[in-house]
Amino acid sequence: MRKTILLLIITALVSSAALAQETTPEAEIPAGIFFDDFSYTGTSDPLFTDRGWIVRTEEGWPGVPGAFWNPDGVSVVDDPENAGNRLMQMVSTTDGREDHTTQTQFCQQRKFHLGTYAALVRFSDAPESGLDGDQIVQTFYVISPLEFELDPNYSELDFEYLPNGGWGTPANTFFVTSWETFRPDPNWLAVNESSTQRGSLADGWHMLTMQVTDEAITYYLDDAIMGEHGSDYVPEVPMSINFNLWFINGGLNAQGRERAYVEQIDWVFHAQEAIVMPEEIMTAVAAFREGAVTFNDSVPVGAAVLESPCNF
Repeated sequence: MRKTILLLIITALVSSAALAQETTPEAEIPAGIFFDDFSYTGTSDPLFTDRGWIVRTEEGWPGVPGAFWNPDGVSVVDDPENAGNRLMQMVSTTDGREDHTTQTQFCQQRKFHLGTYAALVRFSDAPESGLDGDQIVQTFYVISPLEFELDPNYSELDFEYLPNGGWGTPANTFFVTSWETFRPDPNWLAVNESSTQRGSLADGWHMLTMQVTDEAITYYLDDAIMGEHGSDYVPEVPMSINFNLWFINGGLNAQGRERAYVEQIDWVFHAQEAIVMPEEIMTAVAAFREGAVTFNDSVPVGAAVLESPCNF
């Protein structure tokens, strides 16, 4: 059954991309496919918000208390390696003082559940300038709000790269984590399962893929499985797609000259209730691009998105 669904999706993507100049892509692509190539003039482009993206300005966790969630740190930039391509970019800064720290986040509306998620992400190991060593978290994840302590319907699935370590781990540690629930500080309790990998990921672009069924979550780094987590951690409710760049509380380096950390995203993809392999996602993305399809969203909106578009 998985292969049959997959072939239908990929075949439709390829044919619709080839005909995109003459037909409406949404009419050709199966229901339940979300794709964004981030071909915007910037975050103030009306299409960016019309298509469900929100840049965070609200205070709150995670990160350093007193830090400012800076909308100006989220931008759309030219790809220096691929003429005509555009990238989402997050830049977060600190000089070692909590109240002089900025963090960044943007999210897509909360309507995604089971299926396959993927993004092409470029991490960094060091700031563009200034003293290195701040414990920064570079992410791609999906999440729903925690309505109360140990809420059993809380859902969260994370990719998190820590180039300078944190949470008791050394530098260059990559986490994939599936959450059942948690209790916030001051009586912190985490109910989750996590897998880790050591080594730098600042060697170019990496494809991050999550396959989510009602029985398990499988995480891929590029084309290799990095973690498989059981049914206790499968999300119960719709989630928003998020990217953020934040500093671990207590993990700022010494005060001094400001330093700026960068994360970039080339594209993001979701296939609702379908398991798609990493190499097949790349085929689908190539088909979109060949047909000049920069955006598609045929994932239906449920009631949850109206109640809480993102989890801030």
